[in-house]
Formats: sequence, C-alpha cells, structure tokens
Amino acid sequence: MKLIALDASTEACSAALLIDGAVIERYELAPRRHAELLLPMLESLLQEADLKLGQLEALAFGRGPGAFTGLRLAAGVAQGIAFGADLPVVPVSTLAALAQGLYRDQGADRVLAGIDARMAEVYWGAYRLDADGYPALVGTETVCPPEQVSIPDEGRWSGVGTAWQTYESILTERMKPCLSGYWGMRYPRARDIAVLAERAGEDGTMLSAEAALPVYLRDNVVGRPALGKGGK
Repeated sequence: MKLIALDASTEACSAALLIDGAVIERYELAPRRHAELLLPMLESLLQEADLKLGQLEALAFGRGPGAFTGLRLAAGVAQGIAFGADLPVVPVSTLAALAQGLYRDQGADRVLAGIDARMAEVYWGAYRLDADGYPALVGTETVCPPEQVSIPDEGRWSGVGTAWQTYESILTERMKPCLSGYWGMRYPRARDIAVLAERAGEDGTMLSAEAALPVYLRDNVVGRPALGKGGK
C-alpha cells in the first residue's frame, strides 16, 4: 500500500510516506509554523520517492484531539489534496498515534495517552495492544481535568504525551497503583498515523474526502475546516 500521512495536532508538525510497510518521515517541533511546513514536507517526500499524488492509494491525517487550528489545517490540507487527486482519506486518532509510537519505541502494550488540552484539561485515552499488534481503545476518548481521568482496572500501564509533562504530579499520583513509567515530551507523529491508516485501509474503513473531519472532543467547537488548495 502507498499512502501519505500528515499531522499538525500539537506543537510538532510531521508528514510521512508509507510504501509497502516502509516509512519515511519529515518531522519538526515548530509551534505556529505548521502552515508553512506541511505542504513542503509532503512535496519533499513525494520527490524523494519519485511518486506522484495519483500513484497513492490514500491520504491519512491526525484527526484529533489536539490544537483546534492545527486540526483544521491538517483536515483542510488532506481534504483539498484528496479532492484534487481523487483519493480516499483516513482520519486517525492522535491519541492512538501516541500509543502506537510508544509501542514502536518502548514496546509498551498498555498506554495512557494524554495531550495537554489547555484550560486545565487533558485529552485522554487508554489503549491496549490487540492480537494484531495495534493499539485498541479501552472505553472512550475524553477531555476532562487531569484529576478526573479514569484509572485502569488492572495491569501496569505506561503514560505518554504532553499531559504527562504539564500535569506530571497530578497524573503520577492518580495513576500510582498502575503506572510503570511515562514519557511527557512526546507528540503524535505522522509515521505512526501512516501505520494505523494502513491497517484501516486493509479493513476497508477509508472515507471520502468530504466525510473526513477533525475530532475536537470539546462541544463548543463547531464548523467545518477550510479546504486546502484543490478543494471544493
């Protein structure tokens, strides 16, 4: 399978190209530069692989939760490119991408993924590795104060994401009975979104460009993303 993935959900900006299981990536920690970096990253990856958009089978993006502006940018760019190149789109949870990244680097099979949501809240999701080696959501993704995140019923869990940096003392104290370790300075990455999108493609769960929208989790965020170049 050949697909492009992109993410602008947090302070990090990244794009990745997956070709038959192999991934190449562009990644930069660059707050407020996502609009400047995202398309050049995509173009650079296609040039390196000597591919055209029409040779791809899908386009994936980090659908959230995360920063509102970044999510709208990523969804808009994904929609615009997908419309122009007639590609299906795969929205991927940024919390699931965090869990996938920690599994890739640390072998963690039970992950508490959290992103600092500002306003004294966190975006939160618990993931357990399934039989095929992919993170499966336990319960639901939520946004809540760090003091209210759910505590897993059993097992030892690893924490990942900026919530663990911003609210380190609160989360470590709350998760003390089940926490085996945590990594706060980690962000969702396009390379992990690409891997999860490949599986979604194999399962036949791709969407039309028009149906691919951000997931904010907060109820007071409304509206559709502006389409990127080439959108309708």
